[in-house]
Amino acid sequence: MRLAVLVSGTGTILDAMVDADLPVALVVADRPCRAVELAAGHGIPATVVERDTFGDDFDRVAYTERLTAELEAAGIQLVAMAGFGTILEQPIYDRYAGRILNTHPSLLPAFPGWHAVEKALDHGVPVTGCTVHLAELEVDAGPILAQETVPVLPDDDVASLHERIKTVERRLYVGTIRSLLDTPPPQGAPE
Repeated sequence: MRLAVLVSGTGTILDAMVDADLPVALVVADRPCRAVELAAGHGIPATVVERDTFGDDFDRVAYTERLTAELEAAGIQLVAMAGFGTILEQPIYDRYAGRILNTHPSLLPAFPGWHAVEKALDHGVPVTGCTVHLAELEVDAGPILAQETVPVLPDDDVASLHERIKTVERRLYVGTIRSLLDTPPPQGAPE
């Protein structure tokens, strides 16, 4: 199964995937970032489908169509978002229904969206964690595939807690993707 990883940042999750020998066939970024350089260092094809704006005039549907076309041209069958900073629109969910994964730094449904770690600290929860889920049009609302808890320590700040969550997240995400890659698709499912 051909796996694409969508990135926007440093590429620590991408590195964990490559270190675990997941078959990453393509890396796609929405902006120039370190993860694109990491992909090149690993010999993985990478492309930047750059956003033309971050303002109110951003055409999210047209952007999603461009990105989806890149995935289709590469024969991608499974998509893993790894710190991807652009919310995508319906065209990708039509094409890759049930085959787009995301990881999120909270125990969904708690604290969806940006700033999940900060929200966990603000609410004083004793435990948070990370979630791997199927991505859908509604942000952080798809079916949950895996979760793991991370305790909130008394002296935690956003950076220290997020770093502990990311350590768990890299392992949990890789394991979840591996289990999906090892499971044959249902009869009649698109290849």
